[in-house]
Amino acid sequence: MKTFVDTGGWIAVVVEVDQYHDLGVLHYEELINRHARLFTSDYVLDETVTRIRYDVSHSAAVSFLDLIWEAERLGSLNVLYVDNAAWQVAEAIFRQYHDQELSFTDCTSFVLVQQTGMDEVFGFDQHFLMFGFNVKPLW
Repeated sequence: MKTFVDTGGWIAVVVEVDQYHDLGVLHYEELINRHARLFTSDYVLDETVTRIRYDVSHSAAVSFLDLIWEAERLGSLNVLYVDNAAWQVAEAIFRQYHDQELSFTDCTSFVLVQQTGMDEVFGFDQHFLMFGFNVKPLW
């Protein structure tokens, strides 16, 4: 099982006051128990660290970074990087869907999820549903 962790998934797990915290922690624990292969991207990490920095604190953001790099070091998380080809496809999506409130990070995630054949996306962003991805948990 390959699972892409989006910003909303990370926020739900690490930010206790997040509206999806309880649901996010339960789903994350389920993923760990199922030995799911977890993936995220450099852009998702950027967005997550920034949100934690502004919504919680600098020290919480640094702690999150420490957890991410330790998980990657242990092999329980794989960080995908947006290259030029992914950027170009993401830019085309961003330009095409001018009527949707997509972040550019969302667009890069759509590309990476599709390219790598993820089984599901752990997050709370309805735009992944719009693109036909299997989003968990359902909220």
